Order: sequence, then structure tokens, then C-alpha cells
Amino acid sequence: MISKELQKAREFEAHYGPFIPDDQRPAFHVTPTIGWMNDPNGFSFYKGEYHLFYQYHPYSNEWGPMHWGHVKSKDLIRWERLPAALAPDQEYDQNGCFSGSAVELPDGRQLLVYTGVRQIREENGILRDRQTQCVAVGDGLNYEKYELNPVISAKDLPAGGSVCDFRDPKIWKEGDTYYLVAGNRTPDGSGAILLYESPDGFAWRYAGVLAACHNQYGRMWECPDFFPLDGKYVLLTSPQEMTAIGLEFHAGNGTLCLIGELDQARKHLLRDNVQAIDYGLDFYAPQTLQTPDGRRVMIAWMQNWETSKCQALGIRFFGEMTLPRELSIRDGRLIQTPVRELERYRSYQILYKNVLVSRMTTLQNVRGRTLDMTITLRPVSETSTYRWFKLNVAGDGEHMTTVRFKPDCNTLRIDRTRCGFPHDIVNVRDFMVRPRRGELKLRVILDRHSMELFVNDGEQAATTMIYTDPSADAISFEADGSVLMDVEKYDLVCEGGAQ
Repeated sequence: MISKELQKAREFEAHYGPFIPDDQRPAFHVTPTIGWMNDPNGFSFYKGEYHLFYQYHPYSNEWGPMHWGHVKSKDLIRWERLPAALAPDQEYDQNGCFSGSAVELPDGRQLLVYTGVRQIREENGILRDRQTQCVAVGDGLNYEKYELNPVISAKDLPAGGSVCDFRDPKIWKEGDTYYLVAGNRTPDGSGAILLYESPDGFAWRYAGVLAACHNQYGRMWECPDFFPLDGKYVLLTSPQEMTAIGLEFHAGNGTLCLIGELDQARKHLLRDNVQAIDYGLDFYAPQTLQTPDGRRVMIAWMQNWETSKCQALGIRFFGEMTLPRELSIRDGRLIQTPVRELERYRSYQILYKNVLVSRMTTLQNVRGRTLDMTITLRPVSETSTYRWFKLNVAGDGEHMTTVRFKPDCNTLRIDRTRCGFPHDIVNVRDFMVRPRRGELKLRVILDRHSMELFVNDGEQAATTMIYTDPSADAISFEADGSVLMDVEKYDLVCEGGAQ
């Protein structure tokens, strides 16, 4: 049965969504039908197609009572819009259907697991969230909320666990058992990832603390995801209130990847390596799935909370998802590369070899705002040096967004200060890179208002929104000193990131 709240949301998006022109949207990144989008939810493969849900407020470009938007795809690049899947329409989720995940049940139905939020006024008059975990079951289009919701509540928390910060369940199945991780705030005020298990996806019991923050990496840990990968276990989470740690972690809402071994007896992750997931300006709340051919693929919200109030005028939607990325582990680090399906949409190859860059340089037919371009840099000789190299994209003489490499300190800088957005937002980020024998490879994916940068075949990724008008499509290269450069560039032709 479709509630009146869900029906209202579906009618609103069906009526007003088509008024948004296609040229205001990216070509191959997911955007909401209309209104606000944040975290990816329920990223899954179901009945032969990829499904992606997302945090959604259709009625404005601002965060509001959370719904679940919905799209599906056959190849992770072209997405079809579906009606909203969930709306806040029950007592336990009246203030929002927060983030969650999805899994297929043995009977062929799809189970959605999400955080229901209800606000309670305490004795001192302050309104506080009560967050519980809830489920809904459906067929890939319509979903019915479970009559015994919530399935995990305050009584299922460990001693001292917060009922106000308890959210974002990620579910999976191993053998005959379902598992679920969720973020929680602990008595010391920082975050932990709690583990639960169930025989059927409906009746759950607390199994232990998978990992805890202890105020080391931020405070509350949101949006956890946990999975095996290349002989290791990986925990992804998004910490709030991070403080900067060198050039690895920036302040604010960050992303964190823990790689290690699983203590099976204690159900506890033993850390081998800790790193940021993305080193750019706009990346949060990643979620993964396993494809039918065994790949682990991740997608994330391509935005950050600090800049979410800075929106272009006249656009009736806000928020995009990243390009889905294939994950692996190499030399103990998380590796990310654009899904291979993107290569089907490449056209018009341009190749340059051994271009000497020693001043501002442009190359014939190297321009555009929807493209896939790989640049390889190397010194002119074993004894030659250069102070810096710059790649400038989305240029028109007045505007540009820059990627700068400094070989003396092995730092890469993303700088969108001149992208033309008239707000005092975060525009610059530096991070360390690891050239191989003096050579650095940069793969740049542009899609109208975004840039996703992959360093050395995915050893690091850095994502940023670009606010320059899409007509600014010039690309240039420059160096202080001399450097040799190879360029391989393709146009990407894929109209309709979500039709």
C-alpha cells in the first residue's frame, strides 16, 4: 500500500522533474529527479539490474525530511529514474527515512534496511532524534514497511550507546546469516561501528563492536560499509568533526578507510592501514556493492556539507553522485578506478607523445567538459628538474580549475578558486602523491560540473565540483621548468546520467 505521503512525493517529482532541462544536468552522473540529494543508499544488484536509492527531499534544494529517491541501470552509467521508494509516513520514521542499504531475500523480494528518525522533546525542552533501524520489503519498485518496525532499537544497543546517533545500516549475507553494521556514538563522545546478525533479515541481535574511533579520527562515524577485498577486510566510514592530520585527512566531515584482518572470534577489525578514501573537495558517504562478475564497486555523494548551502541560482535540483568506481588493494592501499563500462562511451581518441611543456601550452582538439583524459608526466632527463606542472581545465580566459604537481615535495593541489562561484567556500586542497621512478599519471574525468581525478592508476582519487559555465571548455598545460607529457583524450558521449 502506498501511503499518502509517498504518493504526494511521487506526484510532485513526476510533475515538476521534467521541467529541468537536460543541459542543466551532467551527462553521466546521477542527480535527483528534483530537489535535494545526499547519501547513496541501497546500492545493489537486483533482478538483473543495478539499483541505487538516495537520500532525497523533493520539495526543495535544501535538506529536509528524508525520503528515498530511486534510479536503476543496466551498466552503471546510464540510469533510469523510478518513483520515490520511501517517505517518512510512520511514527518511528516521521522525521525522516535516513540512510541504509539493500539485499535480496531467498524468496526473490528485495529488503531495504534504513534508519527511522523520530524527534522527542526532552524534559529540558530540547528536541532530540531517536534513531532506530527499520526494514521494508518490495519488488524493485514498490516497498512495504515491516509491521514490526523498528527491528533494532535502543534495547539492542551496548551499554552507553547513543539513541540519538545510531544510523546508516549496511547489510550483507554470508551463508545463511545476515550481517549489518551501523554507526553509533559511544560514551566518550566519539564513534564506533556496531555489528549485528540475523537469521532472516528481520530479527536481529547485537554481536559486538567491529571498530571504534576513541576520538582518533573525528567523532561520530557515519555511513559504514564493510567487506572482504583481495585477501583483506575493508571498513569505509565517514567521520564527522575531523581535525586535519598532515595532508592525509582534512578538517570537517571526512572519509576514512581501514584495511586489515578480521578477528573472527571477537568480530573485531585489526587495522593494518588507515587512509583517506578521497583527497578532493566533494566526496562523502560512499557505499559499495558486489557485481555479478565479482567486482567491488563504490559510489558516493559528490558534495560536502560545508558547501551545501552554496548553490547556483535557478537550478531546481542539488547534489550528484560520483562515477561508480572499481575497488582493489595494491601495496596495502585502497585502489579506485572508474568502472570499465565507461569505456564503451568513449569516442574520438586524441593522442600526443613526448610533448615538451615549458610554458603555457595548448594542444589541438584537447578541450571539452565531458571527457576522459590521461596525462603522463616525466622529467626530460635524469638530471633535469622542474618546479611545478599545472593542468588547467574549464577555462575561458577568466575562469579555470587547476591541478598542480610539485615534484620537489610530491604534492598535488586541486584549486577551483577561479571557477567563478561567488561564495567563500573551500576551494583548495593539497595531498601527497607517490610518483613512480619520477613518472606521474593523472586520469581526469570531466562531466560538465565535476572533475574526478585518479592518480597513478587509482592509487589516489580526488573529486571536486566545478561551478564554471559548461561553455568554458579550454584545457591548457604549463610548467616552471621543462617536463615531458603524454596525453590520451577521449570525448564521452552519454546523454542522460539519469533519464
